[in-house]
Amino acid sequence: MSAYCDIAPGHPVHAHYHAHEYGFPQRAEQELFERLLLEINQAGLSWETILRKREGFRRAYHGFDVDTVAAYGEADIARLLDDAGIIRNRLKVLAAIHNAGVIRGLRDSHGGFAQWLDAHHPRPKADWVKLFKKTFRFTGGEITGEFLMSLGYLPGAHRDDCPVMADIRATSPPWLRG
Repeated sequence: MSAYCDIAPGHPVHAHYHAHEYGFPQRAEQELFERLLLEINQAGLSWETILRKREGFRRAYHGFDVDTVAAYGEADIARLLDDAGIIRNRLKVLAAIHNAGVIRGLRDSHGGFAQWLDAHHPRPKADWVKLFKKTFRFTGGEITGEFLMSLGYLPGAHRDDCPVMADIRATSPPWLRG
C-alpha cells in the first residue's frame, strides 16, 4: 500500500484513518462489523467515498450493532435503499444483514467474531478468501484482503518505512505474531 502511505498523511479525509485505524488490531464486534460493512460497500468505489459516508453508514446501520442489523426486515431494507447517506446497493445491503446474522452465530460457535478470526489465524490470503466466501456474503479477494489488512491479520497495510508502521508494530498485530 505504498501509494496510500504517500497520499494519506495530511489528507483531509484519509489522514486519520491511515494514522490511527488502518492496520491496527481491533477486537470489538461493532468495530469488526463496521470494517467488514465498509469494505463490502467500497467494492467498485473509492475508499475516500466510503470514509466520507462513514457517519451515514453508522447512523443508517444503528451504530453497527450486530443484533439490530441481523433483525432488519423489508422496511429496513427499503429505508436503506432510500438513504443517500450510504451506498444504495441492494446486494450490499442484503449482505450486511446476512453477515450480521453470521457474526451473531459466531458468538455461539467461537465466542465471537474476533475469536473466530483468531481460530483461523494464521493462514495465507488465498485460504482466508475461501473461508470468507464460504462464511459471508459479498466477500471476494479484495474485500477479504483489505478487511484483514485493515485489522492487522495480514501484513501490507503500510510500507515498512511509513512512520505509522512503528505504532502498528507496537500493538503486536496478529500478522506479526503468526
